[in-house]
Amino acid sequence: MAHVVSASLGALGPLLVKLTGLLADEYGRLKSVRRQIMPLRYELASMEAAVRKYSMLEDPDIQVKQWISMVRELAYDIEDCIDIFIYRIGNGGRQSGFKDFFCNTTRQLKALGARRGIADQIDELKARIRHVKELKNSYNLDATTCSMSSHIAVDPRLCAIFAEETNLVGIDGPRDDLAKWIVDEKVIHSRVLSIVGFGGLGKTTLANEVYRKVQGHFDCRAFVSISQKPNIRKIINDLIYKLPHPDGFTNNSDIWDEITSIAKLRELLQDKRYLIIIDDLWCTQAWSTIKCALPENNCSSRIIATTRIRDVARSCCPSYYDCVYDMEALSDLHSEILFHKRIFGSENCCPNTLKEVSDKILKKCGGLPLAIITISSLLANKPVVKVEWEKVNKSIGSTLENNKSQEGMNSILCLSYNDLSPNLKTCLLYLSVFPEDYTIDRDKLVRRWIAEGFISEECGQCQQEVAENYFYELINKSLVQPVYIGYDGKASTCRVHDMMLDIIISKSVEDNFIIVVDGEGGQTCLPNHHGFIRRLSIQHIGRELSYALACKDLRHVRSLTATSSDCIKHLPSLVEFEALRVLDFEDCEGLDEYDMHNMDKLFNLKYLSYRCTGISKLPSGIVMLGELETLDLRDTCVQELPSGIVQLIKLQHLLVAVGTKIPNGIGVMRNLRVILGFNITRSPVAAVEDLGDLTRLSELDIYLDGGGPEEYKRLEQMLLSSLCKLSDGKLMSLRITRYGGSLEFLDSWSPLPFSLQIFYMSSDCYFVNVPKWIAPTLNSLTYLDINLTELTEKGLLAVGELPTLLCLELWLKTGPKDRLIIVEDMGFPSLREFSISGEAEAYVTFMKGAMPRLEKLGIPCLVSVATTYDFYIGIEHLTCLKQVIVVLGTDGCAPSESKAAAAAIRNEAVVNLNHPTITIFGEPRDSK
Repeated sequence: MAHVVSASLGALGPLLVKLTGLLADEYGRLKSVRRQIMPLRYELASMEAAVRKYSMLEDPDIQVKQWISMVRELAYDIEDCIDIFIYRIGNGGRQSGFKDFFCNTTRQLKALGARRGIADQIDELKARIRHVKELKNSYNLDATTCSMSSHIAVDPRLCAIFAEETNLVGIDGPRDDLAKWIVDEKVIHSRVLSIVGFGGLGKTTLANEVYRKVQGHFDCRAFVSISQKPNIRKIINDLIYKLPHPDGFTNNSDIWDEITSIAKLRELLQDKRYLIIIDDLWCTQAWSTIKCALPENNCSSRIIATTRIRDVARSCCPSYYDCVYDMEALSDLHSEILFHKRIFGSENCCPNTLKEVSDKILKKCGGLPLAIITISSLLANKPVVKVEWEKVNKSIGSTLENNKSQEGMNSILCLSYNDLSPNLKTCLLYLSVFPEDYTIDRDKLVRRWIAEGFISEECGQCQQEVAENYFYELINKSLVQPVYIGYDGKASTCRVHDMMLDIIISKSVEDNFIIVVDGEGGQTCLPNHHGFIRRLSIQHIGRELSYALACKDLRHVRSLTATSSDCIKHLPSLVEFEALRVLDFEDCEGLDEYDMHNMDKLFNLKYLSYRCTGISKLPSGIVMLGELETLDLRDTCVQELPSGIVQLIKLQHLLVAVGTKIPNGIGVMRNLRVILGFNITRSPVAAVEDLGDLTRLSELDIYLDGGGPEEYKRLEQMLLSSLCKLSDGKLMSLRITRYGGSLEFLDSWSPLPFSLQIFYMSSDCYFVNVPKWIAPTLNSLTYLDINLTELTEKGLLAVGELPTLLCLELWLKTGPKDRLIIVEDMGFPSLREFSISGEAEAYVTFMKGAMPRLEKLGIPCLVSVATTYDFYIGIEHLTCLKQVIVVLGTDGCAPSESKAAAAAIRNEAVVNLNHPTITIFGEPRDSK
């Protein structure tokens, strides 16, 4: 069992691990304290088991919730107490860990008076534990949880299934397109349509409208909704009852087992053209079983499945004939029409005085039909005056939570939340530290999750890998929305829908997980919470809220996030936050005016970000942060790190401002995995040499100044030497920026960097040939951005042999003198993205079988050369193509030739069966 910090259990798991550490052999000599700690651990272990059991209840009793909250707060307080005690006795926290401390300071501990001894501290904590235990017995919680009467909730999807067509907005286009796909009789195989998207987007409504439109084309049809814990036998039997069947067919159905039910349904559908809707699938296993009951009968049968989970949608559609449809939010126009029709009965009756606040409300709804219907239903029962609408706008989250008539909205969104594992729930709730509409960077979020203690190693995967998988899983389940998706198909940033943000903020406050302070959002007082503040997100704070915050005991705050400059002048002194694990000042300007003395007292700090703050000097105490794992100084004015920074031997991510010198002695920081921003040519030669000792380094992003002095040559050779040493390590990403000078010295990189996945260069210098180390044996390289003097067939063959290459970006100094033809034999078995840029113009033609998996293409096209070859790019041969960007080179050609070239490109795209989107730059303006 992984002992991680969680929203439901707090620090209970890690605390048990820490208490076990205190009972290690080094500490065993202190028998009196050992006698105190052992029963403490046993009691907490028993409580942890009870809390885990109660946390599995779908709707726990209010007394159960209260008791869980008390245990959670108690665990936090005990861990804080132990941490502070260890720090204070351990000579200012300079020991490397609590085990080493107890080994080295036994004599000091024995010399302490009883007043300051750990035994006295534990006595107080044991008294609290006894009190909590007594409350559990007096509440008789075990009997309560066993006897809790279950209530049958109304299925929130019913409204979508029985919605009147006249009340729907923005659904006609998607419905008609999907209906046309469904009824196509040219495809006799059974086909599956998966509709996937966020809860409340209208998937059920769309599926039902398609069902209504096409049902006459099928011999039989049925619509069935799935629960999160499906009873497969019941689902199959429901389908049988809804389909036409002979008299007596369902006799004895109450005793059918699952296999019998599946066989009976197959018998019923075997020779019929059927249409089956499977609404709200939650897992691939349920789909696999249901699919067994739906025969492939070559009668042009169709299945429509709706789901919130992308993996489930893809598992439903393994065939070329199937289709995954991504449900999109309503456009601004359709959102406005739906909103006004629900309130005023017409789309054109909104008073001008309400237009501005109407737009604000719709922005929060984010095109989510369920949210628009929920809020408009609420406003329809209020006076049509601006002040009332403003109140609703400012309190949308609490309005949804407290208004009984809006329970459906919460129910829909909470279905997805309740389906998560405890660890994923914790990671999702943590997103409430970020402001509304904030674009959340994956790498930043992953590092913060780890620093908070939410992540443990799993199944041979390191914390980084586990955390990244959690991030992708939240996207996969449509709980967060991807913003930027990279060449490898993975999202690097995400955003939380406003309505989901309201839900997770509400749940975070309920569990005293995170407290959000946002004076700009209409907040005038701190949210009600139980116990001390554990995590604090200050988004905007005025004088009134700052006074309220100053009255709070902040010594137990584990995470402090400030996201705007106005936070700084009202922020309590840093010395108040002695339990911090995470301190994030990103985007807070004016930090030079904030008192950051006593930073060395933040002995548990693991994550520190000054990114985009403009800070010019680091606080001196930073070199004492022995637990620090991430230091982010990007986009600051810090150009030189203190020499003592190399003492931070636990540091894993060192992200500095561009141009910063590498500190001498960096080679002792053996835990470093990511280094970004250092300037090689401004750094000491010895420091550049030390880079080769960082054998755990996986990502290196460096800068070099232009060429010139002989000293630069020495630095280049030392950098090459260090890179050669790292070739045997874990280096996966190398990014080099240099303007002026050359990078030809990299041609001698040896041995081959077999672990390298990304090579990126930003420079005005060019390799004459593809470097020797770019060879077919580099079977991990997925991204290559490289400058070449000229693109030749030989060069293309060299990179085409890279077996795992997904993205190739070529920057050319001069174009090929003739047309360059790319054929099947050139390789590129995995390539998804290919682009040519730079000073040169070229003319490239793709033959049949070339780049078989290419999805995105960006190329120049020199019209004067192309017209001599009966213009032809070969877009039709790129069968997986989704997007094409062409830059026309029009020098030496007439406008009519440019128009003809643009028309020819579009004609080629039309012929491509994948129908890629086309963007053409350099096209004459009057051309269409």
